[in-house]
Amino acid sequence: MSDAAIDPRYLEMFPQWLRSLGEDAAAVGDAVAVGADDDATRSLVSGLNYIFKSLDLIPDGIDDIGFLDDAFVLRLACAHAVVARADVKQGAVQRLSDDARAIADFLGPDYARLETYVRGLRKGAARGRTVEDILTDAGLRVEFLQEVKAWAQGYQVPSFTRDPKTLVKMRAFLSAKLVG
Repeated sequence: MSDAAIDPRYLEMFPQWLRSLGEDAAAVGDAVAVGADDDATRSLVSGLNYIFKSLDLIPDGIDDIGFLDDAFVLRLACAHAVVARADVKQGAVQRLSDDARAIADFLGPDYARLETYVRGLRKGAARGRTVEDILTDAGLRVEFLQEVKAWAQGYQVPSFTRDPKTLVKMRAFLSAKLVG
């Protein structure tokens, strides 16, 4: 898409998502701490586990957009959790779920591929931990949630250049990585 097709609201929205990513991850971690072993909790754990993937969609070190994929994935994981279980439709999980509509608008046809990718994270691993491991091993779950909390506290908000080219770069990266 051309720069002219970029909705300027994303130039305000996405930097806010980057500013709140640490707090958002901590809030989702709190929801996981009280969650059952069900589809909703699996979705939330997969979104949090993505933060620790060494090979994610966009390397964290890439200026402006390196953590934006983490913010996107966390929001889609929350949207999947809200669909799976009615009682998570409150607080941070609901707010992040609501943001997924903006991702759908921003990505257009690539949104369905991102949704498929996020659903597939339930079967993947990060730091040698699968979602299943985290949910079935109480000690590992406690350790994982401590790591989420530590990550959230140590998260450094990256810069975000409010230039439409930044958004074009984000779309291009995701389009290239979300094959199939």
